Amino acid sequence: MPRQFLCLVFGSSLWLALILQSPISSSAAYKRPVSGGKRQSFLERTLILLDVNTRSPVKVLNDNFLSLQLDPSIIKDGWLDFLSSKRLVTLARGLSPAYLRFGGKRTDFLQFHNLKNLAKFRGPGPDYYLKNYEDDIVRSDFALDKQKGCRLASHPDMMLELQREKAAQVQQILLKEQLSDIYSDVTLTARSLDKLYNFADCAGLHLIFGLNALHRNPDNSWNSSSALNLLKYSAGKKYNISWELGNEPNSYRTLAARSVNSSRLAQDYTLLKSLLQSVRYYSRANLYGPNIGRPRKNAILLLDGFMKNGGPAVDAVTWQHYYIDRRVTKVEDFMKTRLLDTLSEQITTVMKIVQTHAPEKRVWLGGVGPAWAGGTNNLSDTFAAGFLWLNTLGIAAAHGIDVVLRHSLFDYGYNHLVDQHFNPLPDYWLSFLYKRLVGPRVLGVHVAGLQRKPRPGRVIRDKLRIYAHCTSFNNHDYVRGSVTIYIINLHRSRKKIKLAGTLRNKTVHQYLLQPFGTEGLHSTSVQLNGEPLLMVDNETFPEMKPRTLRAGRTIAMPPVSISFFVIKNINAYACRR
Repeated sequence: MPRQFLCLVFGSSLWLALILQSPISSSAAYKRPVSGGKRQSFLERTLILLDVNTRSPVKVLNDNFLSLQLDPSIIKDGWLDFLSSKRLVTLARGLSPAYLRFGGKRTDFLQFHNLKNLAKFRGPGPDYYLKNYEDDIVRSDFALDKQKGCRLASHPDMMLELQREKAAQVQQILLKEQLSDIYSDVTLTARSLDKLYNFADCAGLHLIFGLNALHRNPDNSWNSSSALNLLKYSAGKKYNISWELGNEPNSYRTLAARSVNSSRLAQDYTLLKSLLQSVRYYSRANLYGPNIGRPRKNAILLLDGFMKNGGPAVDAVTWQHYYIDRRVTKVEDFMKTRLLDTLSEQITTVMKIVQTHAPEKRVWLGGVGPAWAGGTNNLSDTFAAGFLWLNTLGIAAAHGIDVVLRHSLFDYGYNHLVDQHFNPLPDYWLSFLYKRLVGPRVLGVHVAGLQRKPRPGRVIRDKLRIYAHCTSFNNHDYVRGSVTIYIINLHRSRKKIKLAGTLRNKTVHQYLLQPFGTEGLHSTSVQLNGEPLLMVDNETFPEMKPRTLRAGRTIAMPPVSISFFVIKNINAYACRR
């Protein structure tokens, strides 16, 4: 029976697919054989054939590809004082090496004052008692981590409970500010900066600090006085920091009834570059920007004008993306393929502008999260959000985005990786596995499979998303030349995959992630190969045991699940060097 072949070429499309279709009239091809009849052919028994181009990588990314963000709101709700937590530092170390961007909506309301913490002079209340209690901790319980030279603390349960009560009250105010786009100023003291840098340094993260771009002179030029004070203080402490200026400048008219056009923004970045060069310690510090919002009309025009005038001032071009807004109310919204594909369209738009003006510039996706305005309770902090997060990493890598900064490691709302009890959420474990298994070299994927002819006019969108990289060289459990494949199955049914070509007859290690507990996709707990993932103690991660699949075995992807597969002993040429 003749067959038709449809071939999509990698590079013009995210997916390399070879879809084998039979004409409607050949329905006999799908009939089960009668008992004792001829055995089914290989293709009839296999849903999907998978191969990977192991000759050369299609993209090579930054070693810190998966990186993190902290919002300045942690100053307001008090959580910044708990960055010295031994458990939180351990969790951050689990995602290193990475960048840590200190920025967000409140970047442009941040004021630096080289003063001691004034909390003791505030009136009584949880904040007052917490600050004084922490002073006792600083004097008596801070210990030196001999391995890292870090100041770490084990905070008493009562202290953490008081902080959670305080944070719950403040977070309602923070959410109202974000929904109304009316923000109050945030004061960063020298002591607070010390704590922030201590956290990043202890965790093996490189700090990127966002400076306030809305501090303006009467002629609308940037007022750099506060930034210069911060630079001098940080240089005196020899803090190794990179810098950026502002957050989503395309939204300033809404935020502060003030507009900053592309020419003015370019001048501001040029001024900041000269400031860095005037402070000897930061004369070679990296500068990133302009950190525009989602690439819609105003943001696109701003980025285009900035690249014409100020592109040379930045070391990488940054922009932001979020998938969904507060109208999202159900798990299914996190699994819509149309939604997942919006990122690819936006990356294409941004890359086109950058390559037009500065083709050598790297592009970073900063401040990305599954949902807007702090996320959605019982949705964006659950297993379901992992489909969006891993899809972001896969699509960004395939397009050559150099770094993806996740909003947020630890924060108010529901978009974070770690909750307020310092417990890892599903997206944390997904990120942890990604860091351990996935390297910066991206490989081309070839997929072939059987599929019935679609009904006329019906759009078929891929619910099985497959990506491949060289296995991380930092993982000493696998020799160089190994390949890691990660798969998202959004189907409500099991899918079978047969490794073909260079992957055929190789031993495979499987890391299957599924929700743990009765809540299903609403669960905030994860199981790996059937075992729940829980921290052993404040400094010890659980053992990540793979399931070994014998050579030649068909891979089975359970419904609505995520899995990583390491192909061992393949000696891939692209992954040896």
